[in-house]
Amino acid sequence: MQYLYGSAEADAISRQAWNALVTYAADKVRRPPRDSVVLDEDATLDNPRFVSCAGKRPAAVFDVDETVLLNLGFEHDDLTGRADRAFPGRWSAWEKSNGHAVLPTPGAAAAIAELRTMGVTVVFNTNRDDAAGTARAIEAAGLGPAVHGDTLFVRTDTNTGDIKDARRWRIADRYCVIAMGGDQLGDFSELFNDPASVSQRRARADGPRIAALWGRGWFVFPNPVYGKALKGAADDIFPADRRWHPTGEQ
Repeated sequence: MQYLYGSAEADAISRQAWNALVTYAADKVRRPPRDSVVLDEDATLDNPRFVSCAGKRPAAVFDVDETVLLNLGFEHDDLTGRADRAFPGRWSAWEKSNGHAVLPTPGAAAAIAELRTMGVTVVFNTNRDDAAGTARAIEAAGLGPAVHGDTLFVRTDTNTGDIKDARRWRIADRYCVIAMGGDQLGDFSELFNDPASVSQRRARADGPRIAALWGRGWFVFPNPVYGKALKGAADDIFPADRRWHPTGEQ
């Protein structure tokens, strides 16, 4: 929380990502691509094939929480409120709130406005449940409009739960998705979240065909607060042949 919500470094990384995304999108508007950056339904990470852009207008697709907006109110409550409260009830109440305790991620408002000026439709794809509350939060952060079923998709729009792929395919059927942004790898493809060890999951993001997409269509925003990234003990994180202690110490 100190890093994401308080540090100048996190601010800078967020703005860096938004600046790179806008630069990339501007190039794709000038030179429309043949394919989108949404993986096709039968693609794999080893053989990443993409949905065609033929006849479609450009769009950029974004996760919401800790990608385009910061949940400052909820996270403050999480840090300072009673520890005995269950997460689901608190999060449901947060989704239904008036959105006053959010901020856009650094750089998001200017970048999203610039994308729209270019003629790029901005679409939000979130695992929130409450569409009206989500739209309020997006508007409160100065990032709207967000219209449910058009430029806003929530978890309950499909029967696949937290898996966003079906919603991405629905968006890509209508638009040429030239850029995607998120704070979790599932914001790009659920293939990253198939069961795997910490090292295997990292290797998936570093495969030769996938590595070329980071900063070239797929843009990751910093979030060290929660999510599937936060897994692994020391033996999972540090390779056995890359460990060190001073001589004579164990």
